Amino acid sequence: MSLIDHLFSVGPIRKAVWRLWYPFLTRRLRGEEVLFLNYAFETDPPVGLRLDPGDEPNRACIQLYHHVASQVELRGKQVLEVSCGHGGGASWITRTMQPASYIGLDLNPTGIRFCQQRHRVTGLTFQQGDAQRLPFPDCTLDAVINVEASHCYPDFPGFLAEVARVLRPGGHFLYADFRFRDGIADWEKAIAAAPLSIVRSRDIGAEVLRGMDCNAARSAALIRQRLPRFLHALGRDFAGVPGSRVYVALQTGELSYRSWCFRKA
Repeated sequence: MSLIDHLFSVGPIRKAVWRLWYPFLTRRLRGEEVLFLNYAFETDPPVGLRLDPGDEPNRACIQLYHHVASQVELRGKQVLEVSCGHGGGASWITRTMQPASYIGLDLNPTGIRFCQQRHRVTGLTFQQGDAQRLPFPDCTLDAVINVEASHCYPDFPGFLAEVARVLRPGGHFLYADFRFRDGIADWEKAIAAAPLSIVRSRDIGAEVLRGMDCNAARSAALIRQRLPRFLHALGRDFAGVPGSRVYVALQTGELSYRSWCFRKA
């Protein structure tokens, strides 16, 4: 395990590191139209989503959001995305799945300003906030979406409790993320203890690897062009470039990537 892994394994330090990393990344990528900060998804044969030409460059990342969000009907619903990143998923879901409202929440104020300027879509709003203290009343949302972000949270069980608190009875939590092998037992334990019932779950590691392959050339170019050399290794892991530590860990089973649909009773 690398030094950065050891740092990230300590809750308060992990949150502090990510609090610095994401605004830095937003500033470095400004002007590059990087609308997604998550890994990606592709099936064999390909998913084949029909996309507008403007969305086509982000196909593999959009397909991960589609896989997660399409597990339930979102049309006409009140939806929250926790840790919305640069807002690409929020924009695409709002435009195509037509929720009544969609709020993108993120801890990164620089990223939220980027989203507010870049994504002007009817029904879509963005606000800065903490996943561990969701700024919403009890039982007010129909669905909560969280894509590839909870590994950054210092208190994952606390996050699940917050999700359950803000969901209405019958509401859904649509979720995807990864853990390295030494964190899987705690991950599963927290999920089993959450005040939510599992509707379905799936290992999507193979699909995520294919998605990483789809994005490899663009990701590698951005790392070379936009990150200082001493951050290239971290950038390759963050982007899931083939051959990176994260990519190899997913290939070998050292890292598990899964998706879930939960329902609040």
